[in-house]
Amino acid sequence: MKIINVASARPNFMKVAPLLEEYKHHQEIDAQLLHTGQHYDYEMSKIFFDELGIPEPDFHLGVGSGTHAEQTAKVMTEFEKVLKREEPDWVVVVGDVNPTMACTIVANKMGVKVAHVEAGLRSYDRNMPEEINRVLTDSIADLLLTPSIDGNMNLKKEGIADEKIKFVGNIMIDTLFNMRKRSDESTILADLGIEEKGYALVTLHRPSNVDQEDTLGNFVEILEETAQDLPMVWPVHPRSKNRAEEFGFWDRLQSIGNLHLLEPVGYLDNVCLMNNARLVLTDSGGIQEETTALGVPCLTARENTERPITITEGTNTLVGTDPEVILDHIKKHLQNGVAGTKDLPKPLYWDGKTAKRIVKAIKEYSI
Repeated sequence: MKIINVASARPNFMKVAPLLEEYKHHQEIDAQLLHTGQHYDYEMSKIFFDELGIPEPDFHLGVGSGTHAEQTAKVMTEFEKVLKREEPDWVVVVGDVNPTMACTIVANKMGVKVAHVEAGLRSYDRNMPEEINRVLTDSIADLLLTPSIDGNMNLKKEGIADEKIKFVGNIMIDTLFNMRKRSDESTILADLGIEEKGYALVTLHRPSNVDQEDTLGNFVEILEETAQDLPMVWPVHPRSKNRAEEFGFWDRLQSIGNLHLLEPVGYLDNVCLMNNARLVLTDSGGIQEETTALGVPCLTARENTERPITITEGTNTLVGTDPEVILDHIKKHLQNGVAGTKDLPKPLYWDGKTAKRIVKAIKEYSI
C-alpha cells in the first residue's frame, strides 16, 4: 500500500511526524512525504523537520506563497504530476490550508483515495479561508478522521455517510506528548531572562487580525498595557512583522518595555514557551489545542473557533478582538492565578495514540 502524505504549513509537520513514525511498524505500507513548500524559509519550515525527526521529503513542490488562487493552482498542477508518476493507493492530507484542499481535489478526480486528518472541524464562518478549505475537503474525501466527537456531529449534519467518518483523536497531541520532555532542555526562558509562569505568550498572524491597521493597532495597545504588569513574549510571524512595518507600528512595538519580540521559534522552544506561560493570547487554531493538553490558560482573539471542545473541555476562552474585553480577561487571569488548570480533564483520545488509530483506520478502510 503506497501512501503519499501531504504537508505544507508548520502545523502540518506536527501532524505528519507521528504518522511517519507509526508507518515504520507496518511493513506493508510504503509511506512517502510530499512538502508543497508553502513556507519556504528555514525558520518557518526546515527547523521543524530537524526537531521532529521528519525525513527529507520524497517530493518537494516548491510552490511558495501567492494569492489563494495562485497557490491552489500551482499545487494542483504540480501534485497531478506526482500522482501520475507514483500512482499511490492513498493520499493523506492534514489540517485546513490551501494545499490540503488542492491535493484532495486532484486526488479525487484521479481516483486516488483521500484520508483527511483533522476532519469535521467547523467555525461556521465562511469569511475564513480555512473554513472553505475544510468544507470542500471533507465533502469529497473518502475517509474523514476526526479529532473530537463534535467533528463527527458536524459531518453527519452535512450528510456525510457514517462509514466514512472515524473518530481517532488529536494527532497534534501525539507530537506534543512525544516532545514534551525534550522541550524542558530548551534554554529560551533563561536566554530571555524570564521565569516560569512569569510571562504571557503571544501569537498573532491571522489576516483578520493583522492586515487591518486599526485592528493591529488595537493589539499594539493591548500589548503596551499588559506589558506594564507582565512580561510578554511574541515570536512574530513574518506576515505580522510586515504589516507592523507597513502600518508604522514596528518601532512602537520595539519600544515597549517587557515585550520580547522574537523571530519565529522552533517547535521545542515553542512548547517550552507555551508550557511555562502564565497565559497565552493567540489567534492560532493549534495552540488552542496544545494549551488545552498542557493545562495552560488560553485567550483566543477571534469571534469564533472551529475547536469548541477546547472551550467546553479545555482551558480556552474566546475573547474576540475588542481591546477592552481582551484586557479585562487578561486582568482577571492575573488576579485569579492559574491554579487548577493543569488538572482539568482532557478531551477523549487526546492521549498521544492517535497515529496508531489513524493507520488502523486506513488499513481497515482498504480491506
